[in-house]
Amino acid sequence: MRITWSDLKDAGILKYYRVVRKWARRTYDLKEADIELLIYLDSLNYFTRKQFIQGEYIYSWDKHRWERLRKEGWISVWRERNRKDAKYAVYTASFKCKQMIARIYKILAGEEDLPTSERNTFYKNKSYTDKVFNKAINDMIKDPNR
Repeated sequence: MRITWSDLKDAGILKYYRVVRKWARRTYDLKEADIELLIYLDSLNYFTRKQFIQGEYIYSWDKHRWERLRKEGWISVWRERNRKDAKYAVYTASFKCKQMIARIYKILAGEEDLPTSERNTFYKNKSYTDKVFNKAINDMIKDPNR
């Protein structure tokens, strides 16, 4: 069975994407471009450094992104490069990355709610933005069509 654009629209899957993306950015201490790039890379299952660079073209320039994502454990090596058989290393989204992406999808699909307690990164209401996002999260949770 193939999913069509109208299936996605009817499900309202992108209705709260901005709220969820902002929550993920704060919760996982990543840039929004990093999150979207990791979603893209995860959909490839396995990728090379060249494919990473190709996927990165549409995002803001960050020459340290590759090393930062690897050091922080978002990208892991699936197969090391060796001179005999493999001309280049092959990478995959790490378990940690796959867990984050699965959680984003579950929240967008309405299978899981965003945290509303002190574990929520906006909970402390330190700024106006925090208060606005707390309201958006509460509205999202209360939405009967979600």
